[in-house]
Amino acid sequence: MFLRLIKGTFSVKPRKLFENSARNIRMGSSVSTASEHPVDSQMEEVTSEILRAVARIVEENKLVCNKFPIQEKVVEFKHPKDLENILPLNIERDGVEDSNLDELCQKIVDLSVKTCHPYFFNQLYHGVDEYGLAATWLSEALNTNNHTFEVSPAFMVIEQALIKYITNLFGWGDQADGIFSPGGSISNMYGMVLARQNKYPDLKTTGLFGQKPLVAFTSEESHYSIKKGASWLGIGMDNVIKVETDQGGNMKPEALEAAILKSKSENKEPFFVNATSGSTVTGAYDDLEKIQKVCTKHPVWLHVDACWGGSVIFSKKRRHLMKGSELVDSIAWNPHKMIGAPLQTSPFITRHKGLLHQANSANATYLFQQDKFYDVSYDTGDKSIQCGRKVDGFKFWFMLKARGEEYIEEMVDNAFNMADYLQTQVQARENFRLVPAFENRKCTNVGFWYIPEKLRGQDETAEWWEEVGKVAPKIKEKMITDGTMMIGYQPLPFKNYKNFFRMVIHAVPRPNTEHMDYVLDQIEDIGNTL
Repeated sequence: MFLRLIKGTFSVKPRKLFENSARNIRMGSSVSTASEHPVDSQMEEVTSEILRAVARIVEENKLVCNKFPIQEKVVEFKHPKDLENILPLNIERDGVEDSNLDELCQKIVDLSVKTCHPYFFNQLYHGVDEYGLAATWLSEALNTNNHTFEVSPAFMVIEQALIKYITNLFGWGDQADGIFSPGGSISNMYGMVLARQNKYPDLKTTGLFGQKPLVAFTSEESHYSIKKGASWLGIGMDNVIKVETDQGGNMKPEALEAAILKSKSENKEPFFVNATSGSTVTGAYDDLEKIQKVCTKHPVWLHVDACWGGSVIFSKKRRHLMKGSELVDSIAWNPHKMIGAPLQTSPFITRHKGLLHQANSANATYLFQQDKFYDVSYDTGDKSIQCGRKVDGFKFWFMLKARGEEYIEEMVDNAFNMADYLQTQVQARENFRLVPAFENRKCTNVGFWYIPEKLRGQDETAEWWEEVGKVAPKIKEKMITDGTMMIGYQPLPFKNYKNFFRMVIHAVPRPNTEHMDYVLDQIEDIGNTL
């Protein structure tokens, strides 16, 4: 319904900027009419037509969540070289006809993965909420930069209000700070930058020369962006210490303290700890209260990567998983995961107001003049590492305005309920086996092996496990080439686990028990042919 409303708006003419054309002529302005420039008039009509065409293609193909036909393929897989031959990739001197663009758009849809499909479980992201998509279209049409109030007044006020809303969600109140970043990896890097600024503010200007090696600590379950951040900041990947986890993937606080003490004994400087709330593989939630005590004792900045699991903050039943979030120094969260906000939606927040600006400001005088006629505290661009920054916060704000907190809470709870159901089914079927790391799982990640008939009842030697590790890749290949489903798999080397299926259950499109049964049935049907 909402997409049809948007499609209709493409034929609405904008209001005139100057109502009194005669006055403009008297003042010497050169005012052209559409009849004087038929090409301009024609281009306006073409522009409207292509926008209507794209909206029609999205609607007709049902590329929004909870509407995509379940009997359709998730993907029409082609190898890269085949795609290069199918798609008209060359750019020519003359543009193509509008009808050809219509066909091209449909071809792109046909050859793309349908993340809105109920059987797309391949990644932590998935289909997009309809209201979030509508806000994305609107913000792209306005095509502005969220660095100064001057060029982005409505979006800037909305982002500031949304940041306050988010900091209150996590228990910090209004006197915190934040910004929307281009993804969780950059948000985690923001955490590292603020940790360095907080402990060694002079390094912003003097650099790391002569400084004792800075050391960051993160669990062996954590996201790889922590190592990349250390590389970009000149700290070095070797100075990222992986901390031991328990069977469920949760960082051991005592192991963290031992690692910090060891680094100090080596004349290094611990400055940053990354805890995880909803790890990528096992969905582990680190104990923030216990880790915070270690960080306070030493002292070290505590950042939380809640990109995947942070959405539990909406659920009264599940928010205890992030107990202690009000004590940490910074948080990265990706609402485009789990709850279906558009890619990308990545707020970074910190309870240290002003530190973002201290760490990142470069005082560009052509943008951030302090003698402007309005409140320049709304010129937030100088606290960002970017200059150009999209209005990502608007998409999430619009979605929340439309849906409301109760809707989001119910979505999150349903996703967790479906994960519980899937786990019970895995444990009930004799040819499936739950990976031990998921026996006490906390998030919606469910990891399991499928054991084919030919491997059942044998001694579970190292050679046997090698064969088990080959099963998931073969089954996934068949799924993708048939287009029936997409689900991830991977090993977990530090736990000595061979390839297993990693099912990540999201809230959008809304999963149900039939979807969960289909996942296991599909794996079993293909597995029986191996």
